Amino acid sequence: MLKKFNLKDKFALITGAGGLLGNEHAHSLLECGANIILTDINTKNLDKTFSSLKAKYKEKVIIKMKMDVTSETSIKKCKNYLKRKKIFVNILINNASFNPKSENLRSLSFENYDYKKWEREIRVGLTGAFLCSKIFGSEMAKKKEGVILNISSDLSIIAPDQRIYNTSKKYKNVKPVTYSVAKTGLIGLTKYLATYWAPQKIRCNAISPAGIFDGQNKSFVKKIKKLIPLERMAERDEYRSAVQFLCSEASSYMTGQNIIIDGGRSIW
Repeated sequence: MLKKFNLKDKFALITGAGGLLGNEHAHSLLECGANIILTDINTKNLDKTFSSLKAKYKEKVIIKMKMDVTSETSIKKCKNYLKRKKIFVNILINNASFNPKSENLRSLSFENYDYKKWEREIRVGLTGAFLCSKIFGSEMAKKKEGVILNISSDLSIIAPDQRIYNTSKKYKNVKPVTYSVAKTGLIGLTKYLATYWAPQKIRCNAISPAGIFDGQNKSFVKKIKKLIPLERMAERDEYRSAVQFLCSEASSYMTGQNIIIDGGRSIW
């Protein structure tokens, strides 16, 4: 059965690869033998991810490309470059999103949320996945082969508990509305693509991970632990196996699904 996880000679493109989860997705697929195309608009983070991965997986093909998921022109430029290199994207991971850390959640109340900010963040978290799926997925449809994985969040199925973000008496912190809306929209996109491109043998699934421990405020961590049956946040590598499963033939009869990996938080 482990042979079904083999991704040798496959190319996987990851958006938002310079971020914490993007780096982990790359590790997960490299472990299964895939070649990786790292994309991000933040070249500093992208270079850092590329260097660390290249040092560990010297024998694998790892490509880095600056790409803006909100720009159809930018995405097409990357697609055309890969086509010239005779590289077909077998796997697309729509990972790019806007997720402010808890200490940067001031003045994001729904009542005062700026319309331009709304548009910009929805473009990154949801429109970007639509555009990448449209452009790279269309190539998959022509070849009748491909996997699309959308990285959603536990906040696609539950509402943010705003009480855990209030870590200061001086101001009110809230999880912004755009994060929940974009992540929920990704589940709808997943189901749509799974049925729309099913005749072309393209599978599309999603994962909804919970928060990863990354040195957050102690007060925040204490509060969120009480909401999780396993009584802890996720470690950064705990989503790798799910990504490997959904991007490989191990999940060959699975499409249109959303795997919730939240330590049990959503069952309470």
